[in-house]
Amino acid sequence: MNKVVLITGASSGIGKSIGEFLHHKGFVVYGTSRNPERVLNSVFPLITLDVRNADSIHSAVAKIIATSGKLDVVINNAGVGITGPLEEIPMEEIKNNFETNFFGPIEVMKAVLPQMRSQQSGLIINITSIAGYMGLPYRSVYSASKGALELITEALRMEVKPFGVQITNIAPGDFATNIAAGRFHAPLIKGSAYEESYGNNLKTMNEHVDSGSNPNEMAEAVYAVIQNSNPKIHYKVGAFMQKFSIVLKRVLPDKVYEKMLMNHYKL
Repeated sequence: MNKVVLITGASSGIGKSIGEFLHHKGFVVYGTSRNPERVLNSVFPLITLDVRNADSIHSAVAKIIATSGKLDVVINNAGVGITGPLEEIPMEEIKNNFETNFFGPIEVMKAVLPQMRSQQSGLIINITSIAGYMGLPYRSVYSASKGALELITEALRMEVKPFGVQITNIAPGDFATNIAAGRFHAPLIKGSAYEESYGNNLKTMNEHVDSGSNPNEMAEAVYAVIQNSNPKIHYKVGAFMQKFSIVLKRVLPDKVYEKMLMNHYKL
């Protein structure tokens, strides 16, 4: 039987690209969206799911298992961006980001693990970010939520391996998607101590997304991981310098790396 795949946040961007790629490869793909009725002409079915709502998660998972009888691959892709000086980001937006990028994926994993344990097989792929490997100015909350998901994956991977379940991370760099449109931007405050620096960096961040890589690269990477019977713990997908920045952090003294980042962000 063809593998059954669940992809959260599959109505657009990276999630949609992954879903379409796997669908054309013969997988049985179920995507999720908070508002699937707004999505036209999806090549795979979309189910209502809000990762901030545990009931909607468990309902969607139960529906897939009832329909297909199994669940082979889960791709935790749903996520939101957030930018701003930490001092000026409303606390409710910080909490919402962690609810979506961190607590939501945990709830999804909790919902699917009983089925995977009963099957003695399964693969969970958490889509994190290269930004999760370092604290980036004006992206502090995003870096923190994605970095937390990286570490949770490392720990849970060891807990569930005896049951035949595999878990891995794939960290993308900048990709040409609509993430900037849905990202929370702390407003530029006239007269703020951060006004000029944050304004310049916000423009640069949006330009990086607009000129980012094709999301199909992520789809191909996900497919390669699914085909691997013993996936690695971490994968990085993106431009060479974005991936190399992780290597530099590992080998450079902390203050040298910090200075390099500050020069890059013109701080």
